[in-house]
Amino acid sequence: MSYAIIGFGSVGQALAKAFARNGIEVSVATTRDPESFASDAAAIGPGILPKTLADAVKADVIFLAVRFEAHPDVATALPSWEGKTIIDVTNAYGVPPEDLDGLPSSKFIQQAFSGAKLVKGFNHLIAGVLDEDPAVHGGKRVVFLASDDEDAVAEITTLAEKLGFAPIKLGGLSEGGLVVQARGNVWGPLIFKDLTKFD
Repeated sequence: MSYAIIGFGSVGQALAKAFARNGIEVSVATTRDPESFASDAAAIGPGILPKTLADAVKADVIFLAVRFEAHPDVATALPSWEGKTIIDVTNAYGVPPEDLDGLPSSKFIQQAFSGAKLVKGFNHLIAGVLDEDPAVHGGKRVVFLASDDEDAVAEITTLAEKLGFAPIKLGGLSEGGLVVQARGNVWGPLIFKDLTKFD
């Protein structure tokens, strides 16, 4: 299984650190030349591999960690996203619901990535919290996952656990996805909730 993070701002770098902490290789890309962020990637760890967007999207599992408005630019990188699993880490705060055709933000994004399985996740924590080790006081930091595809959410549940988080499944994008989305001037009720799960 190969992994990529598209977007290398504060959220993308926080995700990359989670991979580095657990010794899992991940490609990182933006729409810029990889040389422009190679030193930042190297500072995180040797398994953080700067790539062009065209190379990064060859991965099996792709974290979409760009600004919501930038997702169409990423979507054009492949004619078909068949066989890919995309984790939507975006937040559509400030985007009017009518601009989303009244859809949950992840449902709207899914339309751009034809053929992909989409999981909403890792977006409810601010970058500074996501950046921290998810092992907290003997427990694990929670990440919420929502998807209409059972196989995809099972796959990302396993990945989240490998990265040290405690994943909680919320159901489909039109149900669970609504409580971890931003849309218009409203944040979902689970956005910014920093929770720890204890076994």
